[in-house]
Amino acid sequence: MLELLLPPPVDPLWDLAEAFEADARPERLNLVLGVYRDHTDTTPVMAAVREAEMRLAERSASKEYRGLSGNAAFNRAMLSMVLGAQATVERAVAVQTVAGSGALRLLADLICRTRPGSTVWISDPAYVNHRPIMEAAGLKVRTYAWVDSEGRFDESGMLHDLRGAGRDDVVLLQGCCHNPTGVDPTRQTWEKLAELAVRDGWIPFVDLAYHGLGDGLDEDLFATRLLARRVPEVLIAVSCSKNFGLYADRTGCALVVGASRPALRHAETALQNAARTLYSMPPEHGAAIVTTVLEDAELSALWREELDLMRARITANRTELTSQLRALGWEGEAQALSQQKGMFSMLPLTATQMLQLRNQFAIYGTTAGRINIAGIPQSRVCYLARGIAEVLGTPAR
Repeated sequence: MLELLLPPPVDPLWDLAEAFEADARPERLNLVLGVYRDHTDTTPVMAAVREAEMRLAERSASKEYRGLSGNAAFNRAMLSMVLGAQATVERAVAVQTVAGSGALRLLADLICRTRPGSTVWISDPAYVNHRPIMEAAGLKVRTYAWVDSEGRFDESGMLHDLRGAGRDDVVLLQGCCHNPTGVDPTRQTWEKLAELAVRDGWIPFVDLAYHGLGDGLDEDLFATRLLARRVPEVLIAVSCSKNFGLYADRTGCALVVGASRPALRHAETALQNAARTLYSMPPEHGAAIVTTVLEDAELSALWREELDLMRARITANRTELTSQLRALGWEGEAQALSQQKGMFSMLPLTATQMLQLRNQFAIYGTTAGRINIAGIPQSRVCYLARGIAEVLGTPAR
């Protein structure tokens, strides 16, 4: 059997991560994977998470199965945090998943079951795993514009493309801190998207992975809450990997906002059935941590403080990088970077220039130009700026 297996494509991000690990140069800099690192180049365990784990260890609760929907208290906490207003929460159901990627896949399966002929629209560029997940579920994928040639948000191009989305289609939108570009719509643009969805009948599908790391937790949830209020049906995939630092615990949630309780019960059952055939039920530990944090006022306040500090460090890294690039004569490139937010930024470099950056300076980013701003040690920002400037060449004066 195995002799008949053709060489499958490798995952581009993990392939780069392996290349980085094999690089012996001491100056190497890993900006590939989307993980937060502090000034010591370490991905820390948040203090609120550590305290929650200690409480859970002391409690030593049973390891019995939780059921196909996972941790019910976690699901309620996610509904409340993400949707905010009680009126919206009452129009939604939630199922715990294996991280945000698991939520994307379960919701893709729900789309395929309810609208088998539908198309899912994703941004161009998009998160590297969006297309594979949607296509693996059997869905067709089309793209809509996101940024222009200068790296700025392309509202007119996006709205023009999405006028081609029909009533059976689904539009996948990143709720904040767009991956890979770091470029987000304004609140006015989100209003236009909500109006377009209602008018044309397509369903918004929100990927929510970086809330709290852009402008603040409630600010980053604005678009998701707006769509949930305005549009009859909305799908939401939530990840706790970044804002709780639970990368290895694979903690996420699939939310469905609907117009009637019977329809929501059917959606919940469909998600449970999809989970049953994929992994049966999600792991408990991460969900228990998040629930413990969010249900305790003191821990929740501590978590928000830590989240604010993470966001401040990311913002400081981006500000320092743009300042360094300006000092080296790259004003236009610095200006584009300064308008981005969240963990990622897109460098104004071609695939060839990104390869040069890797070969000459041991700086690893994706071939598309994405770097993890949250992964730059403060002491290395100047080195990164010099490498970018060297690859760009001589600035126009």
